[in-house]
Amino acid sequence: MLRRPRSSLSLVAAVAALVLTGGTGCSRPSTSSSTAPTETRQSSPASTSPSQPRPTGSTASSRPTKPTVSPSTSAKSGTPTRSATPASGCGRLAASLTLNEQVGQLFMIGIGSGGPSTDEASTLAEAHAGSVILLGNTQAGSTAVKDVTRAVRRVVAAPHGIQVMLAADQEGGLVQRLQGSGFDRIPSALDQAQLSDSRLTRDAESWGEQLHRAGIDADLAPVADVVPASLLNVNQPIGRLRRGYGSDPRTVAAKVTAFTTGMDRAGIATSVKHFPGLGRVRGNTDFATRVVDSTTTRHDPALRGFAAGVRAGVDMVMVSSATYSRIDPDHPGPYSRTIIEGMIRQDLRFRGVVISDDLAGKAVSGLSPGQRALRFLDAGGDLVIMGDPGLAPAMVRAVRAEARDDPEFAARLTTKVTRVLTMKERRGLADCG
Repeated sequence: MLRRPRSSLSLVAAVAALVLTGGTGCSRPSTSSSTAPTETRQSSPASTSPSQPRPTGSTASSRPTKPTVSPSTSAKSGTPTRSATPASGCGRLAASLTLNEQVGQLFMIGIGSGGPSTDEASTLAEAHAGSVILLGNTQAGSTAVKDVTRAVRRVVAAPHGIQVMLAADQEGGLVQRLQGSGFDRIPSALDQAQLSDSRLTRDAESWGEQLHRAGIDADLAPVADVVPASLLNVNQPIGRLRRGYGSDPRTVAAKVTAFTTGMDRAGIATSVKHFPGLGRVRGNTDFATRVVDSTTTRHDPALRGFAAGVRAGVDMVMVSSATYSRIDPDHPGPYSRTIIEGMIRQDLRFRGVVISDDLAGKAVSGLSPGQRALRFLDAGGDLVIMGDPGLAPAMVRAVRAEARDDPEFAARLTTKVTRVLTMKERRGLADCG
């Protein structure tokens, strides 16, 4: 995932070892041929939908290039927000799916950026994968990536016209999966922060249009993590890789808003990450078995960027795999109801899709693959990232089995699928009718 930065050779040396390994939501790098991993219950059916007109005929083959999103108003603050409101149509569509089709909508499975291997194609088809993320840097350019996205769509069935969502990590700097002809070289977030908000919005819209032309539907960005200046060179997942917009939460919030707005104008779904922040840790959750943040609190000022992303209409909030000792010392982020239901759903009033960081990461590897998926879904999460396609079948089987055995769990799955389908409808990948 990581590319050579434009900064000093010392930084290149510092990350050289990382560039030989593989990742998604965090900083795990990989090469173009790599398929290595990248990146509790719901009390009410908080399904979501933006207040925008549905694109005409938005089914299998028609998705809007630049959807118009009309802001609604937050009951708490009166601040315009494009977080969606309940959509019964998507709920009915979710309920009409078979169990296997429902479970598939809750998984984003990683494949190589060069296209699915025979085994990967089989995994995607058998899982009824609702989303796929391209892993591994490629210099092949937009036309080649378009061929890959078409190949994926041929492999995965589209029940009721629900299309698979194709995603990539296209932050910029060291984390830009897709490169070559048709893709601009995107500067790092630290460099993006030097641009005016209006310029960053225009640039992000252009980068989003390039993704759209290549068949990509979602960019797992922007990064809202605030890295204190004193930790810039020791914070492995964000600071050392220049992935953050800076040390001032207000600046981070402004740039998150600008990036999200630009991508939205291009019709690209976004995921603000890594909630509630990886800027104050030292270890990388992709590689370390336990990463602890002992500073961040539930109402921390450093969360400003995530709140800004929600107000700007971000489609997903990605949960960090670190453990936050001052918030929930007993559970890493993906398994914490306090973080997902309490902070994301209640404090931020976010009604969209809560997505995990890569559950193949070391920080959450203490459980079996199936238990990782079940713990995340039970904590309130909606969409599982599994960067290692070899682990995906076990996860899918575990969720199917739990749904067959537990009617209450099965009912909550329908609520989660409703959120995913509402996001897809917003991006022209489904028609909830």
